[in-house]
Amino acid sequence: MKNTYLVIMAGGIGSRFWPFSRTHHPKQFHDVLGVGRSMLQVTMDRFAGICPPENVFVVTNRDYVGLVQQHLPALPPNQILGEPIGRNTAPCIAYAAYRIAQRDPQATIIVSPADHAVGREDEFRRVVQLAIDGARAHDVLITLGLHPSRPDTGYGYIQYMDGAAHKLPGTELFKVKTFTEKPNPELARMFVESGDFLWNSGLFVWRADVILHAFRHYLSDIAEVFDEGADQLGTDQEEAFISEAYSRCRNVSIDYGIMEKADNVYVLPAEFGWSDVGTWDSLHRLGQPDEHGNVINGEVMLYDTRDSIIKTPTERLVVVQGLDGFIVAEYDNVLLICKRTEEQRVKEFVADVKAKKGNGFH
Repeated sequence: MKNTYLVIMAGGIGSRFWPFSRTHHPKQFHDVLGVGRSMLQVTMDRFAGICPPENVFVVTNRDYVGLVQQHLPALPPNQILGEPIGRNTAPCIAYAAYRIAQRDPQATIIVSPADHAVGREDEFRRVVQLAIDGARAHDVLITLGLHPSRPDTGYGYIQYMDGAAHKLPGTELFKVKTFTEKPNPELARMFVESGDFLWNSGLFVWRADVILHAFRHYLSDIAEVFDEGADQLGTDQEEAFISEAYSRCRNVSIDYGIMEKADNVYVLPAEFGWSDVGTWDSLHRLGQPDEHGNVINGEVMLYDTRDSIIKTPTERLVVVQGLDGFIVAEYDNVLLICKRTEEQRVKEFVADVKAKKGNGFH
């Protein structure tokens, strides 16, 4: 366990979950699942027994470092990596990987978003341990893939090559053929029906030396930036170096920058009740619906209402009549009422609010 490290990516704003997720208080710091723990805390809990606390790093926006400290008070400040600006997942992962490699060149690294839900935690831990074992033994980049239960257009898909010829010896890892980001409904249906596509969980496992080699090969511009200042990581110069480094890094995802291009990418097919809690609809699916298909969180009275999700402050009584398939969400100073079928427009609403109403509402 001593060479196993966890990187939690907790820097996003989660604008699809507006108005609950806001610039000043994003969803990873909320108890979205109603379990008495924030998404960040639940993510940390999930890896207990897999990775020792002293090997956990949280990468977040510098504006949220204080929030991370509030939610994970036992985490030492030098294990919270503050990004000066959001540059997508590739620079975030590079920062953490270079920092960890400085400390432990033999490290095996798990990368996890902070906003996922997992229904079967024991199975999750078993699968992650299999991935760690595979990464230790082989020079591979591993992603966890989930068997799709529906043609969801909000997820990325991984096509993998089934069969013994494409399986890494002594593992349950299969060679990845293609990555496809958020397909249209028709394509998503074809993917699910074909049986050789998995949902891309965004959970990765690799050795530090393997991912750094991939950066140098496929994202050499980012690697060059971090190679120049690697010796400043873990010192008093780190913050100044990272500010300068991020100003030189382009905005690129790890999927696009490395995973789609590398020839040593493998997937571990799994099933552990996973959900990316990125949208109101995903929260509706995770909730406990009443007899009319409504998921309620708050002090709510419903009449003639079905298939809706209502999440409102407990100190306010909300009475709803006559809605069918709606999102009703109130947080702080914003109330959203929107058809569930139109929830992809939430990002558009946030952009409009920012442009027309200023900074207090997004």
